Amino acid sequence: MKRGFFKTGDVGLKLPSGNYKIVDRLKDMIIVSGFNVYPNEVENVLCQHPAICEAAVIGAKDEKTGERVCAYITLKEHIDEQQVSDYCRENLSAYKVPKSIIFMEQLPKSTVGKILRRELRQQ
Repeated sequence: MKRGFFKTGDVGLKLPSGNYKIVDRLKDMIIVSGFNVYPNEVENVLCQHPAICEAAVIGAKDEKTGERVCAYITLKEHIDEQQVSDYCRENLSAYKVPKSIIFMEQLPKSTVGKILRRELRQQ
């Protein structure tokens, strides 16, 4: 039997138990000044805020850092951009804090309810 690799495009972590945990997609990873930012990590932090309903994070080109973190969010109750930024600064490393925060009525989704990041990239 030949042993090899199967490239799935997923980013994973090897757990102490020897198992692997998939944490994100390689093509969705954002590289800010050489640091890896996983959109799911930023989205999870954003969605823990009581005023935020949903969040989607993408990377956008940035002349200074290569890419910047952009967050698209829907709200349960009113909150402003500064409050979101402050919350992120308290809970994320500085390079992971979204530089752009866009409020939306709803996020674009597929027929099965998956957020369509490619549509957000085209805006």
